[in-house]
Amino acid sequence: MKMDLTWILFVGFLSVCSSVHGYYGGWINAHATFYGGGDASGTMGGACGYGNLYTQGYGTNTAALSTVLFNNGLSCGACFQIRCVNDPQWCLPGSILVTATNFCPPGGWCDPPNHHFDLSQPVFQRIAQYRAGIVPVAYRRVPCRRRGGIRFTINGHSYFNLVLVTNVGGAGDVRAVYIKGSRTRWQQMSRNWGQNWQSNTYLNGQALSFKVTTGNGHSVVSYNVAPHSWTFGQTFAGRQFL
Repeated sequence: MKMDLTWILFVGFLSVCSSVHGYYGGWINAHATFYGGGDASGTMGGACGYGNLYTQGYGTNTAALSTVLFNNGLSCGACFQIRCVNDPQWCLPGSILVTATNFCPPGGWCDPPNHHFDLSQPVFQRIAQYRAGIVPVAYRRVPCRRRGGIRFTINGHSYFNLVLVTNVGGAGDVRAVYIKGSRTRWQQMSRNWGQNWQSNTYLNGQALSFKVTTGNGHSVVSYNVAPHSWTFGQTFAGRQFL
């Protein structure tokens, strides 16, 4: 009996952890629309700062999130599984996996406190017919599966290093970034906007290391990702969340 009670408590603990991180938890009701055109060209750029979603590896499986879901940009990079529900006239079977890459501004369906996904048109049409326009959906957070390592694109200039962090696996939603030059200590970067992280330290001519922490509290360190000869505008790949 004692063993059974211990097992029940352990399973309960795992359930709580799953609920806190939102992975594969219960389905939550929302609505979905689409934007960006048939080739999704109108989804490029966006409030997360990813720029060209094709070259960054996100493709057309992307979504702009309503105010509540976007969380002032902290949800950038998070992954969601979405399925169309309760509308047999317009829903198609199956589900999609999308990455949060943009913000759907308040106005209509994206007003707080609505849970709403403005999907790229190609991915919307995998779960609903085009003529529907808007459909009821159910969604849940899922881990992000990425190819290759986390990518760090170094922009800015001396004393203003602006690093775009992309292709993040695991939780996907970066909450903290730390940078270290080969002649400096670790220092926390500040989030400038989207997934652009800023450091005002002079780091020219130093090999750069990065530590990335996601919303579930997990961290990964990539040592000497950029060599001492790095220049602004370059992108370097580091380690990835398992």
